Amino acid sequence: MTRLPNRAGGGARTNFNGLNFERETSLAQAFRNKGFTVTANHEVYYGDQYIGLSINKAAFSTVFLRERGINYLDYNSKRWDPDEAFINDLNNTIYIIEKKFQGQAGSVDEKLATFPFKIQEYQRLIEPIDYKVEYIYLLSSYFNQPRYDDYFDYMQQEGCPYFFNELPFYAIGLDF
Repeated sequence: MTRLPNRAGGGARTNFNGLNFERETSLAQAFRNKGFTVTANHEVYYGDQYIGLSINKAAFSTVFLRERGINYLDYNSKRWDPDEAFINDLNNTIYIIEKKFQGQAGSVDEKLATFPFKIQEYQRLIEPIDYKVEYIYLLSSYFNQPRYDDYFDYMQQEGCPYFFNELPFYAIGLDF
């Protein structure tokens, strides 16, 4: 039987679409758009006031954790790289921002229920330092439909906020 080309997504298209969504929803760019300064070292300032760090992917381990003497292998069996994270030094909270893009029915939606395990793993990592962990989903508008209501009910019940396409600053502890 001849294999038909994948025209709907999945596989490489899923990765391509997801990476585009991650770029389009860049937290560092959102900070800049609101008048904040984000340095090459990931530091976020509002005027002269230092706010925290805006980092993504491996920088969480290679910048934030390493600079605090934390080797992820001492706490987890694998390295956890959040899509983005905001380390708010005003309230000592690490906001892990998990971004999910979907354009049609598929397996990404099943990942929405995995946050309790991920929160546990991130909390282990930061145990030696005085920070709290908040886990947030930033979802593409595809998810804003009734078929996901059970997921959203569960997320609300367990205290995991979620937003569509744009992350409001109040969600990361800022009211600027």
